[in-house]
Amino acid sequence: MRHGENGACDVVVDDGVEFPEPAGGETWTVGAVVLDGHGRAFAQRRGPDRRLFPDCWDIVGGHVEPGESLLEALAREIEEETGWRLRRVRRLLGVTSWTGDDGGGTRREADYLVEVDGDLDRPALEWSKHTACDWFGPGDLDRLKENRSPAEHLVHDLIAAALPAGTDGAAPRPR
Repeated sequence: MRHGENGACDVVVDDGVEFPEPAGGETWTVGAVVLDGHGRAFAQRRGPDRRLFPDCWDIVGGHVEPGESLLEALAREIEEETGWRLRRVRRLLGVTSWTGDDGGGTRREADYLVEVDGDLDRPALEWSKHTACDWFGPGDLDRLKENRSPAEHLVHDLIAAALPAGTDGAAPRPR
């Protein structure tokens, strides 16, 4: 299935990929796990002054704006945070609920395994919001737990589930 979003290049959405419809009053976020040609996942370190999850590794993503679909938000956030363009949504990795320590209440988050167009070696990071980026394979996953409590391992778990089968001797865990 192909979707055109705001005149941008078409985004391919694989069969069976769901995009929940936010109900009135709900706050939603989206996240994107981007893999490179070596089976590693991209993450960026949030700045130390960020209100939510300061100085922690995070996947690309952010809040869904009013009137915006989850697919539109996913494409927008990928481009804003990396300069890459969303090409394909391969699968829904999971939908979770979480509450930040910023007083913003409960959020629902939909996270997707995606493919992008652009130079994966040169993401155009928002340096005012992020201090570093890196690619994470099976041997690097523990770094994703830095500055997080044991109950806050969503990013680690998402990336571990998205890594290709065989990279750590096991198939990705379903979400």
